[in-house]
Amino acid sequence: MSLQLKINTDLKEAMKAKQEPLLSTLRLLKADIQYELTKNGAQELSDEQVIALIKRGYVKRTDAIQMYEKANRNDLADKEKGEAEVLKSYLPPDVPEDQIIAAVEKFVIELGASGPKDIGKVMGKVMAEFKGANIDGSKVSAIVKSKLS
Repeated sequence: MSLQLKINTDLKEAMKAKQEPLLSTLRLLKADIQYELTKNGAQELSDEQVIALIKRGYVKRTDAIQMYEKANRNDLADKEKGEAEVLKSYLPPDVPEDQIIAAVEKFVIELGASGPKDIGKVMGKVMAEFKGANIDGSKVSAIVKSKLS
């Protein structure tokens, strides 16, 4: 079953069970999927495309959580946390940090990277290596910078 179909099925079940936080989050996600479908003129999105949409939504929620907490709006931060948890449940597991470090070291040697000017080359190779996996770009960036400094 594709991820898009799983989301549709879970949305229907959440409607029947009246699970409010899950229902509102899945409705927003379905709207994002529909927008991509109409933009591309496609019938269905690949799992990689759906994962990219989910990641984008997850990042938006985590950014909003930080802003709401700074503004002392814990009620809104809690709502965003709930939505972020729902989105995270649809993402594949995070890539372990030791695998990221190993890939960074491999590409530093392979590319002959020696300093900060090579950060972009190494980042591009590492992100391509883990395409489709759940990897945090800021974590990769920090590891690459520490290796090349």
